[in-house]
Amino acid sequence: MLYLKALNLEDAAAEYDCLQDLPSENGFGNECYGISYESFVQEEIPRRLRIAQGLDVPENRVPDTHYFLWDGDRPVAVFKLRHYLNDALREGAGHIGYGVRRACRGQGYATRGLALALEKAREIVPEDEIYLSVNRNNPASLRVQLKNGARIHHEGEQEYYTRIKL
Repeated sequence: MLYLKALNLEDAAAEYDCLQDLPSENGFGNECYGISYESFVQEEIPRRLRIAQGLDVPENRVPDTHYFLWDGDRPVAVFKLRHYLNDALREGAGHIGYGVRRACRGQGYATRGLALALEKAREIVPEDEIYLSVNRNNPASLRVQLKNGARIHHEGEQEYYTRIKL
């Protein structure tokens, strides 16, 4: 059974393991990749939980929640849901970013996880559309978005910008 679960201290070891299998690539940024487990538990999780509550949000950022996609007892992907857009996100990354563990790619996790993330977005996001972006050299991720009802809104030199109605 697949389900989304927000970042939390109780699952720190499994979350950390998942994040260490997700380097920053294809437009997905992972600030936790390569940090120590101690830093993850003592600094990163508390910081991200505060940001999810709208506290101590860095300048030019917005509150966001990190959800892990679990398949049984193992997280297989992470979905970053930004609670609303600022100008930079409106013209760039958008509401949701996601990454799937290397060994779990090509198995439908991104498609099913994005569908679950959209359910969360309906509860949080005030806009009537979800904005996403995808590198032009990542057709698999574009297919994930299209399968979830996205349309290509416009294109840049390196990215497609898609929209999904809520």
